[in-house]
Amino acid sequence: MRTEDLHALLTPEGQDLLAELRDHSPGDELALATRLRRTHDAELVSAALAQARLRTRAAAKFGADAARMYFTPNGVEQSTRTSVAEWRARRMRELGVASVADLCSGIGGDAIALARAGIRVLAVDLDPVAHAVARANAEALGLAELIEARCADVVDVDTAGYDAVFVDPARRGGRGRIFDPEAYAPPLSWAVQAARKARVGAIKVAPGIPHEAVPTDAEAEWVSEGGDVKEAALWFGTSPTQPHRATLLPAADSLTGGRLPDPAVGPVRRYLYEPDGAVIRAHLVAEVAGELDATLIDPTIAYLTTDRLAPTPYATAYEITDTLPFNLKKLKALVRERGIGTLVIKKRGSAIEPEELRKKIKPEGVNSAVVVLTRAAGAPVMLVGQPAGGAM
Repeated sequence: MRTEDLHALLTPEGQDLLAELRDHSPGDELALATRLRRTHDAELVSAALAQARLRTRAAAKFGADAARMYFTPNGVEQSTRTSVAEWRARRMRELGVASVADLCSGIGGDAIALARAGIRVLAVDLDPVAHAVARANAEALGLAELIEARCADVVDVDTAGYDAVFVDPARRGGRGRIFDPEAYAPPLSWAVQAARKARVGAIKVAPGIPHEAVPTDAEAEWVSEGGDVKEAALWFGTSPTQPHRATLLPAADSLTGGRLPDPAVGPVRRYLYEPDGAVIRAHLVAEVAGELDATLIDPTIAYLTTDRLAPTPYATAYEITDTLPFNLKKLKALVRERGIGTLVIKKRGSAIEPEELRKKIKPEGVNSAVVVLTRAAGAPVMLVGQPAGGAM
């Protein structure tokens, strides 16, 4: 993706090509490209086809907006999905933020969500292509009056006139993901100082950020969607009473805490609870245990157990029928005897790969079950049961 490719796509001819490619089938791409090159410049056709492919990939993050937006390969990979960006914009709005300096803004995913929340945004990125794409996206979505896109080094930007600063450092390099926060671009230490200058600050970080890297004056939030952890953010100026937050989308249930000791350990009881990944990352399993009056099945495993079923958005419940030492022959016999054809295999603290185990068991039948491969009191076990309520 080059700036000249984007400019060509923004012309009437480029727009007509993108419209023609909106519903194209990837399997027909070669024939379609050959036909289009008879009447259009070959480079323009290649740029339009590449953009159509990126829009298809981006639909998982941006929904219907993807069909009108412009993307780079890195932009699709690294930008915030709309649901998470909207949650962050909602928090900003609730904190009274009316203007945000969005540093390392990329293709403008966060800027779009902020602008739709009625917040004025300065979107800054050093990459001229990302800058041009962010500007084009603001125009395409009718948000240009609220989004000012600027191509500049974020270290040179004066953010004094903005209520909030949001920083999204690059966390990928030539060798893939970057795990050391000080190797981010810009480094986390710089981002923290930039965030602290505003009344409200937020920094997007990797979900696996070490807890010891979180500043003592920050609220660390982990966000999941549909049970999958999507990202983490460090917030400044929110006056948190608790240092950690887990937010579960799409319902936006938020759990705070982070100061409780680890739960007690006890035997496996009737119900097993699997905390959401954001809860685990935020070290809030103890808060869920307190809510459920639950204990851990092992001091090193984030599975909780109780005698009674209680509703909670922060963990998935299973009713356990069998607690057995791990034994492949016994599990295979149990599955065969009960006519289990639909077998959900979960694991935590076990080296066994679920699909490899499934091939060895070869489940057949009309019944269903869940088997959890884990440890209890330090020993390998297999827990057999059903989702609480019977839904599979």
